[in-house]
Amino acid sequence: MVTHSSLDVVIIGAGVVGAACAYYASRSGLSVAVVDRGPVAGGTTGAGEGNLLVSDKEAGPELDLALLSTRLWRELAAVLPPETEYEPKGGLVVAPDETTLKALRTFTDAQRAAGVVATEVGPETLHDLEPHLSPNLAGGFHYPQDAQVHPAQAAARLLAASGATTYLNEEVTEILVHSGTVRGIRTPHRTLHAPAVVNAAGTWAGQIAALAGTTLPVLPRRGFVLVTEPLPRVVRHKVYAADYIADVASDSAALQSSAVVEGTPSGPVLIGATRERVGFDRSLSTEALRRLASQAAALFPVLADTRILRTYHGFRPYLPDHLPAIGPDPRVPGLLHACGHEGAGIGLAPATGALIAATLTDTEPALPLTPFRPHRFDQDDGEEGDGDGAGCRPGCKT
Repeated sequence: MVTHSSLDVVIIGAGVVGAACAYYASRSGLSVAVVDRGPVAGGTTGAGEGNLLVSDKEAGPELDLALLSTRLWRELAAVLPPETEYEPKGGLVVAPDETTLKALRTFTDAQRAAGVVATEVGPETLHDLEPHLSPNLAGGFHYPQDAQVHPAQAAARLLAASGATTYLNEEVTEILVHSGTVRGIRTPHRTLHAPAVVNAAGTWAGQIAALAGTTLPVLPRRGFVLVTEPLPRVVRHKVYAADYIADVASDSAALQSSAVVEGTPSGPVLIGATRERVGFDRSLSTEALRRLASQAAALFPVLADTRILRTYHGFRPYLPDHLPAIGPDPRVPGLLHACGHEGAGIGLAPATGALIAATLTDTEPALPLTPFRPHRFDQDDGEEGDGDGAGCRPGCKT
């Protein structure tokens, strides 16, 4: 058993959130180690589409986090290798009818007040942005701040740029706690001593919290993605139907699907997105795939006869109020959480990393951490709820 004692922080999780925490912590002058039970981006990150979205977030704490991350991703794109495939393509949210379009206007007005750039696009000009869109749409909104990265490459390049010592394929079996305070971690191969441990373990974050003697109600939420054969650039933006916003905010455990369609630099079109809470069931859902294909073809009829080369799926780390847990856990001093981002972790990773680094170095964070406090689910939290306050969003089923 090898013992290491000269660390400032150990980060559990080598997905994009853990990589961002390592990057900003190292830039703040801290000595960092990252530990993961598998490879880099072996969990939620590797099963994502690489979305960097502000368009799907209502005004509130998560949108503030997304806007901060938008700025940080632009900065990162200038220093990370081109393999990250940062593409500021913009997003296009479309409405099938006037009722949905009216709700989308209200939703967008609140976003604009928070700093989002959004422009309404009438049905007659939708095709200037996306020539292959269905003609049967009432209109939509263009979001130039939306972007995309290659998720696994983004995590790998961020982690490499951090300079952190990395231990892959080593499961954390123990959180070292002495007199109620975290002192490090242990794997089957080594003990890492540090005064701070960051739980960035994605869908497994609840188990890591339990190892430290505390709780975090993270659950897996399964999602499928279709990948088409390589095509000419038939989809120029990230395009999705407005009901996707309601699906993201839903508390339902049942299967939900709404078309999210985007091209990639290499040619294939990615088609998402489904959501369902079925534990860690990895079986293929033909119903989910059928719905995705049908909804994508309804948005882009040109895709109706396109071959699907493969599908993949993964699990998003879901928390009941749809906000991530970011910051110190007062129940176990020395333990910090950076998890529960659900499907937005890739987009929210830089801001999360920056907030964690600020906490570790006792500097003023760029955003208040109160809405993201890990202990907010305790009955004796004593704070007013800081959930996202979702009412009826565009496309919601009430």
